[in-house]
Amino acid sequence: MPREPRRPAAPPEAAREAPRCHRRTRRGPRRTRATAPPRPSIWLAAADTERSRPARPATRHGLDRERITGAAVRLLDAEGLARFSMRRLAGEMGVTAMSLYWYVDTKDDLLELALDAAFAELAGAEGQAGSGDWPTGLRELAAGYRALLVRHPWAPVLAGTYLNIGPHSMAFSRRLRSVLARTGLVPEDRAGALAAVTQFVHGFGTVEGHYAERSRQAGMTEDAYFRHVMGAIREHPELEGDFAEPGRLEAERGGRTVEEMRERDFAVALDLLVAGIEAMAARAA
Repeated sequence: MPREPRRPAAPPEAAREAPRCHRRTRRGPRRTRATAPPRPSIWLAAADTERSRPARPATRHGLDRERITGAAVRLLDAEGLARFSMRRLAGEMGVTAMSLYWYVDTKDDLLELALDAAFAELAGAEGQAGSGDWPTGLRELAAGYRALLVRHPWAPVLAGTYLNIGPHSMAFSRRLRSVLARTGLVPEDRAGALAAVTQFVHGFGTVEGHYAERSRQAGMTEDAYFRHVMGAIREHPELEGDFAEPGRLEAERGGRTVEEMRERDFAVALDLLVAGIEAMAARAA
């Protein structure tokens, strides 16, 4: 006789009686891990964050945050922002990349520190805001800021990337605001004056630094590179009229230098800013 098919074993009584929704599963409900929002700036880190970091081990290389920051500035000056990495910096310092992270949490933190270290070079302008006429003080602060941007072509990029609220940057901003407070502008107009001055200098210094870097990459002096560019422009008659300003034609022929043209343009632009501030202050008086 054919056998009856074997029936599957009945589940345990408890499992049979438990409603499906109450049965325990091997995998529990999926949990989502809450993530903290990114920190806006290293300068806004909570004070207890630094205190809670583990003690830094002593090393034969004598590492500390100041030394690492200084090395980062030198590497950025030498090779530029695009090639910068923690591994490359560690190689220059003769240490491992992991050893750097005892002193800074991230590459972004280190770049913020490097940016403020560059602004520390403006500390010599400390007395420029306290005495004398405000136009002189404004011109001196603007010239110092421009020189910083040219010395460190990576600084304008980082200043536009991060909040740029390090202690040295803020000290420079306070000196500039102190100068503008003596202009006679009403308080609500001073923020606009601050923006006009800083953004003009930021743009001027950025272009100047990039031009110097482009000349170096071409293996030419800035004057030779200028004559090379002007020679190429002559081959495009539709553009030549846009570069017919007498001083620039003299420079092409070896008369005035690029630096002379640049200094004149910077001085004229600052004079226009000063004249505009004076006119607004007189109108409000």
